[in-house]
Amino acid sequence: QLQLVESGGGLVQPGGSLRLSCEASEFTYAIGWFRQAPGKEREGVSCISATGSTTRYVPSVKGRFTISRDNAKKTVYLQMDSLRPEDTAVYYCAGSATPLLLRNCLMLTEYGAWGQGTQVTVSS
Repeated sequence: QLQLVESGGGLVQPGGSLRLSCEASEFTYAIGWFRQAPGKEREGVSCISATGSTTRYVPSVKGRFTISRDNAKKTVYLQMDSLRPEDTAVYYCAGSATPLLLRNCLMLTEYGAWGQGTQVTVSS
């Protein structure tokens, strides 16, 4: 059974950077990063294909966040730069053990395995 573990969250000032990691227990196809702020629904942030050749971002993070993966380490990264207070949320990674359509990779329902989440707080 696919298991995912996130790490790298923390407290950072506006304009700062963090790098989140998502380590998988086995090879995964697409991996997505999602976030959920207090009182809000969980939303897709970014996703990456199995080979890393295709990535997608929600408009609010495009140009500030970069997703990448190292399949030898079974790990996906989310580099977050120019962080804003509105980026504050619990960040989750999700993985798919079967291929999925990349145009759907920011949809929660496409994933069967989820990590426990890591808190990111952007505040001065």
